[in-house]
Amino acid sequence: MQPLVLAITGASGAVYSVRLLDVLLASGRTVYLSISPSGQTVLETELSVKIDLDNFSPASLLAKSRQGSDVAAKHSEKIRYCHFQDLMSPIASGSFLTGGMVVCPCSGSTLGAISHSMGSNLIHRAAEVQLKERRKLVLVPRETPLSLPQIDNMRKATEAGAVVLPASPGFYHGPKSIDDLVDFVVGRICDQLGVEQHLTKRWGSEK
Repeated sequence: MQPLVLAITGASGAVYSVRLLDVLLASGRTVYLSISPSGQTVLETELSVKIDLDNFSPASLLAKSRQGSDVAAKHSEKIRYCHFQDLMSPIASGSFLTGGMVVCPCSGSTLGAISHSMGSNLIHRAAEVQLKERRKLVLVPRETPLSLPQIDNMRKATEAGAVVLPASPGFYHGPKSIDDLVDFVVGRICDQLGVEQHLTKRWGSEK
């Protein structure tokens, strides 16, 4: 299986990115992970997760895993950390094959940089690579309400080939907790990436 790319940027909704990482690793996928400075701040603010971008430790993120510390530690071997300023990273090149990329959550500034092809860091560059190589790129904005420029940026990104997947959980599966709402969004992201998942009940299914 080809590796996947996960970028965490500075929009609210860090819980989605941590759960997504958890699920992707559990599926057996290798994940190339990059975190922006603003993403680092949101992780600490919302989840009390302290990340050192220069000396990253997978355990700092996987401590929030729902699968338990032992399983999470085993999965950490499949994380390939890429510093947001390292433009020599494999994911900065189209010759490096991936199965897709997701920016979760995707900040408004990241969306703007990607939609206008005006990247200034590895996350922007990696997203541009997905678009130019016609590979799957999933952008997960959470901000609301949306300004007209943001809506226009979503349109531009969609026209360029990205999938804009707002962090908007559904309720038809009978959620009982915040975890259920998080899993709904994470499940939809996995569907776009071609990662098998059974996180929530699907519409029309009996289970």
